[in-house]
Amino acid sequence: MDEKLGAELVVNKVSVELNPFVEEFLTRTVVGAVSSLKGAGNIRNLELHLEQGDVKLVVNGNELPVTPFPRNIINNTITGLVSSLKGVHRIDSLKVTVKSQ
Repeated sequence: MDEKLGAELVVNKVSVELNPFVEEFLTRTVVGAVSSLKGAGNIRNLELHLEQGDVKLVVNGNELPVTPFPRNIINNTITGLVSSLKGVHRIDSLKVTVKSQ
């Protein structure tokens, strides 16, 4: 990541406060996973929506198609990471927003 990126996390429509370590870890994990997808390009802004196993990715304003294999990897990785955070219990939906700062 050449430029500084930051992340915001919403789980079940409730904003989750992130300490600097968790924010950077989440940012790097999401950007790393998404940057390997065809069409991701240079990520400046990214929205990742997960709901009931479905993954929706919007990178720099463009929605990226996600095939089943990367969808499962992204879903399982991000859900596992977020579920280990303090105060997060059951995850019905989550949204990660990554923006250049």
